[in-house]
Order: sequence, then C-alpha cells, then structure tokens
Amino acid sequence: MASRTFHFPSPDARKVIVSANPKAGARSGRPQIDAVSAQLTARGFDVETATDIDHVAAQAVRWQESGQLRCVVAAGGDGTVALVANRTPPGTPLAILPLGTENLLARYLGVSPDPGRLCDLIEHSGTVQLDAGLADGRIFLLMVSCGFDAEVVRRLHQERSGHIHHLSYAKPILDSIRTYQYPEVRVIRDPQAASSDSSQTQARWVFVANLPRYAGGLQILPQADGSDGLLDVCTFREGSLISGLVYLAGILFGQHASWEGCEMQQLRRVRLEPLDPQRDVPYQLDGDPGGFLPVEIEILPERLTLITPQAWAQTHGFETTPAAGA
Repeated sequence: MASRTFHFPSPDARKVIVSANPKAGARSGRPQIDAVSAQLTARGFDVETATDIDHVAAQAVRWQESGQLRCVVAAGGDGTVALVANRTPPGTPLAILPLGTENLLARYLGVSPDPGRLCDLIEHSGTVQLDAGLADGRIFLLMVSCGFDAEVVRRLHQERSGHIHHLSYAKPILDSIRTYQYPEVRVIRDPQAASSDSSQTQARWVFVANLPRYAGGLQILPQADGSDGLLDVCTFREGSLISGLVYLAGILFGQHASWEGCEMQQLRRVRLEPLDPQRDVPYQLDGDPGGFLPVEIEILPERLTLITPQAWAQTHGFETTPAAGA
C-alpha cells in the first residue's frame, strides 16, 4: 500500500522537460505548450521541449540522477502520459498538461489545462506516489478492458487518419453494434497460483481498474483506489447489445454491483484469455489499443510520481512533508 505522503521538491530541482505529442487529442496544443515553456522560463526554470520520446527519456534520467529535475511535463491525453510513464524510470516526477480528448487522469487529479495554473503547480506544489498497472510489460494508468468498448477503440485507431474528436467514435460504435459477437473471456484470478475452478470465471465484458475513472464519466469501479496496491475488477456475464444497455443503466444508477451477472473483486494479478483460442478478442489500455488476448495484468505499487494540487492530496488522505530546505 502506498505511503500516502505529499512531498515538496528540492529547491535545486529547476530543470523541466516538456514531452510534446503533436497528435494528441483534437488539436496539437502548441500554443499551450509554448505558454508553459515561456512562463516557467520567466519563473527561473530551465525548460526544454521535445517531441522525441527517446530524448525525453534520456534527458529525464540524466537530470533526475543529478538532482536537477523538477518534472517531465506530459503534454497530451492519457495515452501521452502513459507513454512518458513507460519510458521514464520510477521516481520521475510527472506533471500533466491535458490536451487530449478525455484527459481522465488530469480530471481525477484536479489538474487544469490552463498553462498558468500548471506552472503554479510545478513551482509551488509537490508530488504523490500512486500505483500503476502493468499489462504484459506495458504500464497503464487508469484501466484495461476487453469487450465491446475495446472493439470500438480497435476500430477507431485502425481507421484513424488525424486528431481524435468525440465524433470520431460514431462510426466505430455503429460498426461494432452491427458486427461484434461478444466472445467469452476467461478471467483467471492470481494466474501464478494452482489452477482450479474457484480461481476462474467467465464473462463477456471485463474492466480492470487502477483508478476510478472511465470515459464519459461512467462509474464502473468507483471504489478503485490508486494507492491501495490492488486492481479492481468488474465482469459482466451476458453478451448482447440489449444486455449492454441494461448494464449501462445499472452503471448510471449505481446499481450494477448488486445485479446478478455482475461480479466485483480486488486482485493483485489477473489473466484474461479468450475461451475460444481461435477468436481474436481485443483489449484496450487507457483508451488506446492493447492488442488481442491473452493478457496478464498486475499492480505496480507506488510506480507513479505525480505533481498534484496540494488540496487534492489532502482530500485523498496524503500527509504533507515539510518543504525541502524549510
């Protein structure tokens, strides 16, 4: 379980690298990126902006090892933040400039897209450590799912030719409604343990959450806690458009957890695989395609170091340490 401590940075950490993703969300966000760079420079920070993730990763390691790194700013959506987290070592402070379509992590943390407010956080606020998930070696921040929604994500990115808008989902959703077959998925709890019927279940929709956020504000796993060292898993047994609409109604009214056909559990590790090994069942991570099942998922306690508003940290039970040099 995470230590739930809010840490202020060293006053000597004055270098910032902005990882810019020109394909993030519905626009490139270049004016916001330039504003962050200019304002931080005016406040005495040494700022570098880069689009090459290899360069970002190498520079972050160098500055972190020398004690000079204030943070890496991930400028984009949830996928951009996940990419930066995957490519930087544990303990790297990450800040978020939300420029994507959903920006679920930034919303959860109470981080504004306003450049001035982000600069205030970087200059005056501190960090918390949160868990991350790991899916076949790839870090995710929010959730993994397989089922109808993962098929929509697969189709969206397969046909993607530019920036993603909310309307970009319309055609993939309609195509999935017409053709998706809702294949069964075997959910294996703690796959490293001895196999038994009691350690497995079958479902047609599976959601594995690290944090309690999902697209559209849906509260599928509202109890998920990013500092408890556990994954929260929700499965739905029935597979059809009608059953999906019924489950959606249950989620909207907060009743789905008590319904027959819905199962909730907390795990440290889970494996998802197609019941029929000849079927291609897609899964998605944080709104990006993950590939096809099988996939093994585990929790990485305290893997993320994130700059957050101090008020958010206090509200979520993080104790404040004295500022460095105080």
